[in-house]
Amino acid sequence: MTRVYPKTVIPPLVSLDNNRHKFLPESSTSAVRNVNNPVVLTVWKKSLLFSCDGFTVFDTKGNLVFRVDNYAAGNRGEIVLMDASGHSLLTIRRKKLSFTDNWLVYDGDTTVNPRFSVTKHVNFINTKSLAHVSTTGGSPRKSNKKNIAYEIEGSYAQRSCVVYDDKRRRVAEIKRKEAVGGVAFGGDVFRLVVQPDIDSTVAMALVVLLDQMFGGSSRRF
Repeated sequence: MTRVYPKTVIPPLVSLDNNRHKFLPESSTSAVRNVNNPVVLTVWKKSLLFSCDGFTVFDTKGNLVFRVDNYAAGNRGEIVLMDASGHSLLTIRRKKLSFTDNWLVYDGDTTVNPRFSVTKHVNFINTKSLAHVSTTGGSPRKSNKKNIAYEIEGSYAQRSCVVYDDKRRRVAEIKRKEAVGGVAFGGDVFRLVVQPDIDSTVAMALVVLLDQMFGGSSRRF
């Protein structure tokens, strides 16, 4: 059976200064951080628990680094991104009474003082844009270029997305995983490439939210 995670090895990972990253969770215990090189993760859209939906994420050595397996298919109002040991890194909660698909992201397992918000893009003129990440949890109508930190463009259905920062630099990408030994991977297994300018925990949270916004849709996005 083809292994889901890659066999290549990236340089040793080291901790980063929290001040260098937007939205870095204060309680994050993730070891998936690198100062000078991108981090390449293999994302498997499969929970470790039989009765749940979720994600299982490996590094290039095949080590489990992230997991999402704490919600059932009928209850997706709150999602927790965990490390390999099951410790909460970020809590993702859908914003109630919102006219758009809007989510708030909190540090750890708290649900007060959101660290940032992610809003589904609804402007049909710019079809490349999928969502934007803001530094506040305010209404999208009140958002402006000053508080939008990241823009996500591409097609989640095709597993081809780019996360741009406010200077239009590519800070993270979702890519299809190359076939191994002639066996192709489906859309449930793909790569997440994270540059040093964004924390891997935040990048993975954006993957979870893209799946919530576009994963169950028949739209081409």
